[in-house]
Amino acid sequence: MNNPNTHLSIILPAYNEERRLADSLEKIVSFLQQQTYTYEVLVVENGSTDRTLEIAQSFAERLSFIHAIHEEGRGKGLAVRRGMLDATGDFRFMCDADLSMPIEEVNQFLPPGAPPAEIIIGSREAVGAVRYNEPDSRHFGGRLVNLFIRLLALPGLHDTQCGFKMFSAKSAEDLFRVQRLGGWSFDIEVLFIARKRGYSIAELGIPWYYAEFSHVSPVKDAIRMVVDILSMWVNYFNGAYRSPQ
Repeated sequence: MNNPNTHLSIILPAYNEERRLADSLEKIVSFLQQQTYTYEVLVVENGSTDRTLEIAQSFAERLSFIHAIHEEGRGKGLAVRRGMLDATGDFRFMCDADLSMPIEEVNQFLPPGAPPAEIIIGSREAVGAVRYNEPDSRHFGGRLVNLFIRLLALPGLHDTQCGFKMFSAKSAEDLFRVQRLGGWSFDIEVLFIARKRGYSIAELGIPWYYAEFSHVSPVKDAIRMVVDILSMWVNYFNGAYRSPQ
C-alpha cells in the first residue's frame, strides 16, 4: 500500500532497540493493515551496537511499506530529521519505539478529528491524558524539566518531550531542514523554530504507559537540555534558523 501519494508516514527512531522493536513493528503493521489510507514506516537506526538494524531490515524485506534506514550520525534528533526528510507522507508522525502511546491513537492526530493545527504534539498533561504506571519521582522530574522549558523557550506548552508528534509535510520539510541539535533536545528546538515561524501547535491528550527500559538519563539530560536551549537562542539571534535560499 506504499505509493507516491502517501497519507501517513510513521518515523521510528531506533537506538539499541532489539528488545522491543520487533514487537512494536508487529503492532504497527497490524494496525496499519486495517486502515483505508496509504502509509509507510521509516525505521531510522543510528549508533546501535545490537541487532536493531538487522531486525528493521528483516521487516523491510517482507513488507514494501517498511523502510530500514541506517543514519551514520549519532543522536535521536538526527534520526528523526533523516526520517522526516526522507518521508513522503502528507502527515509525518514521530513515534517512540516503546509504543508507550498505543499506536491506535495515531488516528486522533489525523483529520478530520485532529485539532486544527499544523503540528500536533502528544501530551501527558493536556485534557483527556492518562498516565499509567509512572513512578511519582519520574512524574515530578518531568514536570520540573517542563517548567524550565516553558520559562526558557516554549511558554504555554506543557509536554514538549512526549515522543509522539505529528507534522504536516510542509512544516516537517521546512523545520527539519534547519534543525541543528542532534540529541535529546531536538524537539524543543523544532517547536521553538515552529513558534518563530508562526506555525500553529496543538497539544493532544493521550493515554501513556510508562516503560521501564529507557535511554533517558534525567540529571545528565536535564543539564544538556539547558545548554541546548541557550544554544538555540544563540542560533536564533545569529540567523541560523533562516530558510535555506
